[in-house]
Amino acid sequence: MRGTVRKISMPRRLVADLMHASIRVPFVSLTRPLNVRQLLEARALAAQPPGWAAIFVKAFSLVAKDEPVLRTLYATWPWPSFYELPRSVAMIAIARVEDGQDCVLPQKVTAPDEMSLAEVDAMIRHAKEAPIEQVPAFRKILRTMRLPLPLRRLFWAIGLNFGRQRANYFGSFGVTSVAAYGAGELYALSPGPFVLSYGVEKSDQSIDVVLRWDHRITDAALMAKVLTRLEQVLNTEIAGELRANRQQTEPKPVRAVAT
Repeated sequence: MRGTVRKISMPRRLVADLMHASIRVPFVSLTRPLNVRQLLEARALAAQPPGWAAIFVKAFSLVAKDEPVLRTLYATWPWPSFYELPRSVAMIAIARVEDGQDCVLPQKVTAPDEMSLAEVDAMIRHAKEAPIEQVPAFRKILRTMRLPLPLRRLFWAIGLNFGRQRANYFGSFGVTSVAAYGAGELYALSPGPFVLSYGVEKSDQSIDVVLRWDHRITDAALMAKVLTRLEQVLNTEIAGELRANRQQTEPKPVRAVAT
């Protein structure tokens, strides 16, 4: 059967390179439903509720603030070692359609725990909706994808094997989801070290979360504790910020003055 040869687009070339970089990462996964009743109640009252990606990005970063292992990378140069970052760097998978093709591009958010939910959400929405040339992270990535394969492999080797550059290129954790398209558990691949994906809101007020991590960095017992802590943060700090924002935006009652 005779087919048609088609050129690989720049975004698809990025995915191919990412999969090549992820081949040797020994990922382990843990799936757990998180009860988010208090968060759902607070989000339902918000005038402009932030997207779930922004919520999970900030919540995981808040957990990582008190858990250094979640800010730790596995570096191989000049010898295998752990590289602990002072702050979290999130990489969010942004689904777009470019030139009629579905694609996914990563948006970097540095220290989301130091930002408001509105700021994190605005960055993600801008990456989703703005023309691709107006998103600096996308411009940089696609410029690199235009290089010949040998040069791209060199850039990837530098980015993967040096701790500081690994944080710049790939962040300390990633967030992705297909919840916008219906239920389903997503077991994503990445150069690591942590990838979090979430599902849809369920009738019992829970959301299924999948946490994948580089087994060279930590073990399942700690990750189980991390998910427990993540559930707490979602229902306390994140829900509290949503309630506080609502109170700030509500008009103050006007008191009648006798004349």
